[in-house]
Amino acid sequence: MLSNTLKLFTIILFSSLLMACMGGESKVTTGNRDGILHMGNGTEPQGLDPHVVTGVPESRMLRALFEGLVVKNPYTLEPEPGVAQRWEYSEDRRILTFYLNPAARWSNGESVTAHDYVWSWQRALNPAMGNLYGYMLYPMVNAEAYATGKLENPDDLGVKALDDLTLQVSLNEPTPYFLQLMDHYSTFAVHRPTIEKFGKATDRFTKWTRAENMVGNGAFKLTEWLLNRRVVMEKSETYWDADKVKLNGIVFYPTENIVSEERMFRAGQLHLTNDTPLEKIPVYQTLENTPFVQAPYLGTYYYMLNTGRPPVDDVRVRKALSIAVDREQLARTVMQGLVTPAFAITPPGTLGYQPPKLFDYDIAKAKSLLAEAGYPDGEGWPGLELVYNTSESHRKIAVAIQQMWKDTLNIKVTLANQEWKVYLDSLTQMEYQIARRGWIGDYVDPNNFLDMFLTGGGNNKTGFADPLYDELILTKAAQAKTKQERFAIFHQAETMLMEEMPIIPIYTYSTKRLVAPSVKGFPANLMDSFNFKYIWLQAENNQEGG
Repeated sequence: MLSNTLKLFTIILFSSLLMACMGGESKVTTGNRDGILHMGNGTEPQGLDPHVVTGVPESRMLRALFEGLVVKNPYTLEPEPGVAQRWEYSEDRRILTFYLNPAARWSNGESVTAHDYVWSWQRALNPAMGNLYGYMLYPMVNAEAYATGKLENPDDLGVKALDDLTLQVSLNEPTPYFLQLMDHYSTFAVHRPTIEKFGKATDRFTKWTRAENMVGNGAFKLTEWLLNRRVVMEKSETYWDADKVKLNGIVFYPTENIVSEERMFRAGQLHLTNDTPLEKIPVYQTLENTPFVQAPYLGTYYYMLNTGRPPVDDVRVRKALSIAVDREQLARTVMQGLVTPAFAITPPGTLGYQPPKLFDYDIAKAKSLLAEAGYPDGEGWPGLELVYNTSESHRKIAVAIQQMWKDTLNIKVTLANQEWKVYLDSLTQMEYQIARRGWIGDYVDPNNFLDMFLTGGGNNKTGFADPLYDELILTKAAQAKTKQERFAIFHQAETMLMEEMPIIPIYTYSTKRLVAPSVKGFPANLMDSFNFKYIWLQAENNQEGG
């Protein structure tokens, strides 16, 4: 027999579908027929400039609108040709040469050239650009010096156009993961004439990203952007591999409210969701042929600490807060057993690397550390604010941890919910004490998690800075002769990071979304990487009624 919960859910599901049918065809039904994918995408995008934005929702859109030198195969995550038809390394693996596809075109029909990449990477690294992802190109000769203002001439960067279709990149050291970076949006080429038409190269959030102005080189082009409603794209006829693109369009919906997003899915308004409400997951797991899809995800959910603001400027307070969090209980209860407790920033097993574990849940130790910091049993506690971006899941986690801190340390922590753009601005300006943060791997390597905390790094908004840490990540690890030696250096650096505790790691992610059966070519993968060229829609008999 069905449980009462399952019965109720079935009634709600039937009612939602009935209402959708009474109102005409659902978006899923028409989308299946017309080749239009409707997907929940989390938040309203901060923007669509590849050298400005930093979020996962933006990255999905940018991978549709633009294409890198290489792309990821969604099944294997191995690099395959994008704008570059092929590439080759020099014998010492310090020079990487890309040979561009002569058929690669911008959406206005112009050819994509090696000169576009030279100009775009100069723009991405220009200090005036304020690109928080500029450090992704630091393996390239002189990239860090130019980005930090130590070098003024961008022509000295290690990127050259040997001719229109040949791009040569010079690296400081052999960099195993550099090829993977070519699929990251921060390394995408942008169309120079379009950008300069609406301002200087380094101007941020100009009109060049509006639907009527944008020129990209991806499989899709932007046709409509209605704030807080939808972002619409259609297949690009100028894309070099258009014959293999089966979708005719994509509609992205901002769905910060995951309860509403789940209702949209049940009503046939979305092919796939960005997330699933935690309380609904047990019900979905019991359904035969469930649309619920869960998979490991190369990412860490953590709290970021502003080490320049009291009381978290004291490492003893930071450690007390961290070890007073019962991660096992949080994962088992609030997170429905869907995640793994984290004790460092790097997910365990990334390419075989195992991060250090320097602490565990320890109430007595937490109380002792807080007393040493001058707050015995919470006496004299000045208060603390935890900032998180709008999400029911984030709120539930914050409430649970707030209560743990109250119960174990007798301290008051207030919660502040902020809309996505306001939240990002708070972090960028370091106008916070503790803030929710998540980091999803841009490539499969421990370096992607550890180079975040380089001194002055665009995504290091904690105040943590250590010259030895910088040397280990930027120089020692890059010069390591073996994988074992390289991982030992990473382990040393991560140990230093966790001893200073500028972050409180909480859990290792898993993806948990709802996917309609008509969605094909969308495998779950470790990086939750979308390659829209592979996705297609197949009408399902059970979705065609109405």
